[in-house]
Amino acid sequence: MKTKNYILILLIAFSCTICNSSKKEETSVTEKTLQNDNDKHRILSPADSLKMVNHEIEVKGDVEFPLQLTVDSLRKMKVVTIDDFKVVCQSGEIKKDDKVCKGVLLKDILEKAKIRQTGHKDRNFYIVARASDDYKATFSWAEIFNNPTGENTFTLFEENGKPVKNGEMIAICKNDIKTSPRHVYWLKSIEVYKVK
Repeated sequence: MKTKNYILILLIAFSCTICNSSKKEETSVTEKTLQNDNDKHRILSPADSLKMVNHEIEVKGDVEFPLQLTVDSLRKMKVVTIDDFKVVCQSGEIKKDDKVCKGVLLKDILEKAKIRQTGHKDRNFYIVARASDDYKATFSWAEIFNNPTGENTFTLFEENGKPVKNGEMIAICKNDIKTSPRHVYWLKSIEVYKVK
């Protein structure tokens, strides 16, 4: 009798183990699928992409001088040329390879708008680059004004000698290891907020 009970208990335990491992595999596959779907940019038709294009970007929030910037107004600022910029996604795949780009440092745009600081120690701000489809990339005040990231974050208006695709202006951060997460197509606004 004891042997039969022992074998029965082993069979039940083995069944539970198999059941749980297949659930774990199922969950793992589902999580991977969701992760892969989240890594992908939405593919839009040319007509839908045109609806996302902004002809100006708004600089707003905790700034003294809100701005409306167009490609023409960016061209009148200090334009920087960037060579060999690659958009690399989380998987390491190169999504885009620009031989030469032109744009303006985000830092220069923010200095023109002048962040509303009460003193030199008032630095708890974050900056949001927002797209028409509400995709967002964020930066801290310290990244832009006290870090090499400030010299590598741009609003682009030209790629490979032509106007940018997917909007007239794009936000990028050149020194990120994976550049895709902070690569904002259809740039609509640059927003400055105080951390509360």
